[in-house]
Amino acid sequence: MGRGSGLTRRQFLRGAAVGAGMLAMPTIVPASVFGSARRKAPSDRITMGFIGVGSMGSGHLGTFLGSGDVQVLAVCDVYAPHRDRAKKAVDQRYGNSDCAAYTDFRHLLDRKDIDAVVISTPDHWHALMGIMACESGKDVYCEKPLTLFIDEGKALVRAVRRYGRVFQVGSQQRSDYYFWLACMLVRNGKIGKVHTVRVNLPYGPDMDPQPDVEPPPDLDWNLYLGPAPWVPFNYARFLWNFRWFWDYSGGTMTDWGHHHFDIAQWGLGMDLSGPVSVEGKGVPPVKGMCETYVSFEVHYEYANGVRMIATNPERGVRFEGTDGYVHVWRGGIDVNPKELLQTAWDADDVQLYRSGSHHGNWLECIRTRKKPICDVEVGHRSVSVAHIGNIAMRLGRKLRWDPVQEQFVGDPEANRWLRRPYRAPWYLR
Repeated sequence: MGRGSGLTRRQFLRGAAVGAGMLAMPTIVPASVFGSARRKAPSDRITMGFIGVGSMGSGHLGTFLGSGDVQVLAVCDVYAPHRDRAKKAVDQRYGNSDCAAYTDFRHLLDRKDIDAVVISTPDHWHALMGIMACESGKDVYCEKPLTLFIDEGKALVRAVRRYGRVFQVGSQQRSDYYFWLACMLVRNGKIGKVHTVRVNLPYGPDMDPQPDVEPPPDLDWNLYLGPAPWVPFNYARFLWNFRWFWDYSGGTMTDWGHHHFDIAQWGLGMDLSGPVSVEGKGVPPVKGMCETYVSFEVHYEYANGVRMIATNPERGVRFEGTDGYVHVWRGGIDVNPKELLQTAWDADDVQLYRSGSHHGNWLECIRTRKKPICDVEVGHRSVSVAHIGNIAMRLGRKLRWDPVQEQFVGDPEANRWLRRPYRAPWYLR
């Protein structure tokens, strides 16, 4: 991911048209990917609604439309071109016009005939929508980064447990063979005692200032902002670029960090824990439009002495041990010694959760009521690593973290960053 050069209104509209085209003709994944090529009877299908059907949401929609286990009943988006074309894609798939299309997600959640929802909105909406979905009795697949701040994650975990929901976080690398293999090798001591983990993330963008303008007439800008502070509409804050503003996201530290910290924690056996200290420096944008860090170097330490270093550019996750290393990225894995790739597993080895399909695993768990491969608490802990990294960079000093209490040790100033106020009438449950 390189540095951006700004987004004009013409570029914005062209990008929106491309996204709309994706929705009009989604990539429909064959049902066999989910383990069943036969379409189930209507009474046995999982009924679904989709909240946020832009670029990521349209991809999820296309995937689930290919499943014989699923019936999509409703779509929702604050931007009419996304919403309307998502409805068209569903109706074309089923050969009818029964798919409902909503602007306000609460209308979708109010429906008693929907079993599960997919949330693919900007990050600042994930926790509230996830909690409200649980309260309405729905299982959830939620895009990453899971939360905007740490206290949201704690509240979301409580809601999932209280209402007994199946909540899958979209950290799909857990369902990829290479990442599973890397973590299996590390967890079973094949590279000796791990001393260092290197997490490499993309650079963030810089962007020339752009003027505030009136929002498009087919966009509900107030609902898009939701719990975030009110600001005038700006094309640079909408669609993909929301990631570079603190009110909605945490930059590449959370956007890609959620993926790679998740693998680091899995390999270290720290799924429900985290580091005990963090310090780092970040380089902010210089042109004044984006807010999150362009580049950074953040150092973490775990209680067992393992060091983790997050820096740029993106090259996956590398575990370094006393007897070798494992380096894994999307599409590949490198190990030393090379014969580790021929490792044969036996019953005495640590056996990590295995999933061949992230979406399919969620559907299976909806039926069995088991926890999915990236359960809500796992996702919360993974993104917490990214959040405390951003906090350390913003405060400019080393911080001590208590992963049991999930707060900074003896540091009221740092702990104020664990929660942010919501804009009325929204509040954290």
